[in-house]
Amino acid sequence: MAASLILLTAGALLFEAIWIRTGHRATAWWTSLTDQLATRTLGNLWILTGAAVAAALGLWLIILALTPGLRHQLPLRVPNNSRIRMHAVLARKGAALLLLRDAAMRVPGVSTVRVRVRRRRITVRAGVGFRDTADVKDDLTGTLRREERDQLALARPPRLRVRVRRSTK
Repeated sequence: MAASLILLTAGALLFEAIWIRTGHRATAWWTSLTDQLATRTLGNLWILTGAAVAAALGLWLIILALTPGLRHQLPLRVPNNSRIRMHAVLARKGAALLLLRDAAMRVPGVSTVRVRVRRRRITVRAGVGFRDTADVKDDLTGTLRREERDQLALARPPRLRVRVRRSTK
């Protein structure tokens, strides 16, 4: 939100500067702003307050950019009958490696599997050694949906994309 506000303000200032440089008349707010900035000294209370606010906002944005957050974790569903407030998460890498990949390898006909878990999408690429690829894709999709629903218990289940191709090995 802060970046959008900064972008909007910078865009308006850039538009006005280009508008003036192309020979058009300056708008009233631009004229007032430039007059105020030209007449006020650096020791003015409003200038110092504006600089302090800008510095605090910049420091806050840097801290937000450097903190890791929960991007590598998937929030889990809390039981409906639970009266205790709890927050549980699962690492995306663990979901991909331990649960989904193992479930996909148990499907008959699958020889190789690559699972990639994102916040909004799970992508599974499977190589088929035998059986029809359409049958394997149907079985794999059903197995992964059951595994996702029963074992993962995610608060917001991501979309599932399954790609199956004939294995060359």
